Amino acid sequence: MRMMEDVKSGKISTIITKDLSRFGRDYLMTGQYIEMILPDYDVRYIAINDNVDTLRSENEMMVFKNVFNDWYARDCSKKIKAVFKAKGQSGKPLTTNPPYGYKKSEADKNVWEIDEEAAEVVRRIFQLCIDGYGPTQIARILTEDKVLTPTAYAEMKKSGNITCTKPYHWAQRTIADLLEKLEYVGHTVNFRTKTKSYKSKKRIINSKTDWQIFENTHEAIISKEDFDLIQELHKNKRKLQHQEEVNPFSGMVYCADCGKKMYLCRSKRLNSDQEHLKCSTYSADKDDCSAHFIRTVVLEEIVLSELRKMTTFVRENEAEFIELAMQNSQQKQSAELKAAKKRFAQSEKRVAELDKLFTRLYEDV
Repeated sequence: MRMMEDVKSGKISTIITKDLSRFGRDYLMTGQYIEMILPDYDVRYIAINDNVDTLRSENEMMVFKNVFNDWYARDCSKKIKAVFKAKGQSGKPLTTNPPYGYKKSEADKNVWEIDEEAAEVVRRIFQLCIDGYGPTQIARILTEDKVLTPTAYAEMKKSGNITCTKPYHWAQRTIADLLEKLEYVGHTVNFRTKTKSYKSKKRIINSKTDWQIFENTHEAIISKEDFDLIQELHKNKRKLQHQEEVNPFSGMVYCADCGKKMYLCRSKRLNSDQEHLKCSTYSADKDDCSAHFIRTVVLEEIVLSELRKMTTFVRENEAEFIELAMQNSQQKQSAELKAAKKRFAQSEKRVAELDKLFTRLYEDV
């Protein structure tokens, strides 16, 4: 692009490359530049090995050479994609850099190890979320505490210098992305994104159904229980009100008639006995549902009453409770074993497919 600026300003009269492929491999763009754009600026083009000189000959074969150069790039891209696909389907991570909180093992670059300094920040982010803070509030806390952002931290580790202008400014989107990364529970996730073609560098986000997840491939920073809790909290988003206190039922109560969420109604003018939850459907359109509402103090009493009943049952029927718990555990283990066998069969089938793919790649090379 800098060269073309010089061409337009009249600083360049001749462009010389080793061959046509060094000028470009997109046959449409290469032909447009050599046959239309450069002649308009009276610029001579020479490709030494391909015997192309726009001043001395018509270069009839140049079009075919450009097509073959484009085809070569397309073929290389196809083979490289096949290799990356095979690598990704084998469970090895495809990302160039590990997620924030991990580092590449010195013994094997395909193995991730915990970077304790960054991992402590990751644990803190997850704990703050469990404590009721949202991504925006967590970002503000980290910014105020002058914690290096992932970009600034990576620069410091790589070169010892930080070039980004705001090394402590955490963004809400960064926190939200970190809270959704399955890598923190020890899983490898491949094929999150793709490109339309080898000519386009724009990344397109794949549907989650197209992701390939390989479990327990590296040491976890966050426990599976805490990660699942965060995802559940994300589904039932809770907002800190002006009172700076999260209502325990916010985002978890649903209307018995329409099945939609019930919204929390509170303000500084209402005392704790007046806080209530009302049907969101009725709030939007009074004809679609009736005016269902329940005060939070009443809901608390209902929940506490049910908990008391449960604890009383456990105390008075300990043996029966243990038997029920064991039955439930056995059913869960049976379901997990069945799912594991299914995944094992799929993995064996995939291994056989990969063997065939590697054989074809070897033959192509």
